[in-house]
Amino acid sequence: MTDLPPTSLVASTPEDLLAMVPIVIGFAPSESAVMLTFAAEHCFHARVDLPARPDEVDDLVAALLEPARRNRVRRVVFVFYADEPGRAARAWRGLRGGCRDAGIEVLEALRVDGRRWFPLLGGDRRIRELGVPYDISAHPFAAQAVVDGRVTHASREELASLLLPDPDRAAVVAELADDLPVPADLRSEGEWVDGLVRAHTAARTTPSDAEVARLLRALMQRRLRDAAWSSLTRADAQRHVDLWVAVLRRTPTPYTPPVATLLGFAAWQSGHGALAWCAVDRCAEVDPDYTLMTYLASALTHALPPSSWEADVRWDAGLSA
Repeated sequence: MTDLPPTSLVASTPEDLLAMVPIVIGFAPSESAVMLTFAAEHCFHARVDLPARPDEVDDLVAALLEPARRNRVRRVVFVFYADEPGRAARAWRGLRGGCRDAGIEVLEALRVDGRRWFPLLGGDRRIRELGVPYDISAHPFAAQAVVDGRVTHASREELASLLLPDPDRAAVVAELADDLPVPADLRSEGEWVDGLVRAHTAARTTPSDAEVARLLRALMQRRLRDAAWSSLTRADAQRHVDLWVAVLRRTPTPYTPPVATLLGFAAWQSGHGALAWCAVDRCAEVDPDYTLMTYLASALTHALPPSSWEADVRWDAGLSA
């Protein structure tokens, strides 16, 4: 689940909707159900995998409509990305009934197979059967996204690959980090961590390998992880995203959970829900019970807005000077 981004896009045709979805999701979906929400206390968009079996449809309906009800959504648009009509039809039947029961109006519903879109709310029978060819490669929305600095990836897998470690760089950092002692003076080390994060996010620079190694060693302790978290605000969240992506690319596997979670939290605060979920997945591969990650996953699942979190991380509370 992701907040709607600052890029202003107003869709008036099916082609507009199809051009909008990859921009607001962050990648081109496949075999997916996408929901865009309107007229709500907190508008958001969401993507889930299409269920492979009929008995999984209820889970899809719950995953999309429970956050919609919680945020008092009144209107939605659905786009189903599926080569096989049956999978999309099952999901559409479940969501249509769920929206009817919840009093949510469906403004538009389409199935897309990569070449044609098919209306699901009625219309001309011939169009419903044959579909309408489309090409969004030169759509004005794509140009606007480039101007606004928004990157759209070809797939979720491509997005997730940005968070994989560079083996050579991670090996260098691992050797440095493993030779470092466990920080003994938490206040002194926390001040170093806080200062490092503030300096690099302000200058939009990346730490050296030696700095990354010391940072990773520190982040394994909750207090020091929170020191790295303490300067994050919604205004500078994208700078934190850039920093933690760069650090994660050099992070050996055992040190992954705190770095991936800090990245995920920054991505949530900057409105990049897909990237936040990829970061949650990276953390869960190493430690599925990492506490801060589970809190972040819950916030994303329930479509909580970034504004629901107030920056007040007091990592040094109770530490002697």
